[in-house]
Amino acid sequence: MSPRWKGKTAEAKALADPMSKIVSDLQSSLLQSDAHASLSGSSVLLPAEPQRGELLTRACFGRPIITADKENQWFQLSLEEAFYLCHHLQCLKITHHQGTNFTTAELWRYMTSKVSNFPQYYKAYSHLRTKNWVVRPGSQYGVDFVAYRHHPSLVHSEYAVLVLSEGESGGDDGLEGRLMVWSDLYCTIRLCGSVAKTLLVLTVNKNGHDAVSPMDLDGYSVEERSIRRWSAEQNREDQMAAAANGPK
Repeated sequence: MSPRWKGKTAEAKALADPMSKIVSDLQSSLLQSDAHASLSGSSVLLPAEPQRGELLTRACFGRPIITADKENQWFQLSLEEAFYLCHHLQCLKITHHQGTNFTTAELWRYMTSKVSNFPQYYKAYSHLRTKNWVVRPGSQYGVDFVAYRHHPSLVHSEYAVLVLSEGESGGDDGLEGRLMVWSDLYCTIRLCGSVAKTLLVLTVNKNGHDAVSPMDLDGYSVEERSIRRWSAEQNREDQMAAAANGPK
């Protein structure tokens, strides 16, 4: 399925301003300003003046919280987004309510206590983000994430992403049994097809590593599988022959 750009000039705009450069600009800005955020349950709140808010919006990190003060905004980051900025890009610090900074190990323990499958979700999120895909929540489509080739204002999301786990005996992480029933797989593919998305299944294999620290993620591997619904009406021999022979 080819990208569905929003407008005739959208693809050219995306090529002229690649997402890798936008994220690099955000990283530099956060480092220079010594950015700090605070925990709020299962999300992270980051204060943002207009320039920082624009960069966060362009890089597709977090969602703005609407307030009356337009000069001092707040962005709500998911746990995956916040840890990616802290651990992978190393451009954000997160503070305790006492005002001290979390260490990486403390932050990891906090996030894994909030979301039991956080290591697998974060591994899948970072796997796509490091390949310059824009990754947003996918709950409205019944999946874990949706992946965009560039900013959502320029292109529709291309993939609906489900995270599965492999290599955990007993499947006690809650992810190993997903899509094991044919009706679940069929319904998910039908839903993806109805919103013009390809189902992308990311299977995270722990390879015998625990998730005691984020360093353990280096031993994890990710297998990508894209699944589409096969339609007999679109694959008949007479249609293929007609396409090969061209118009009469």
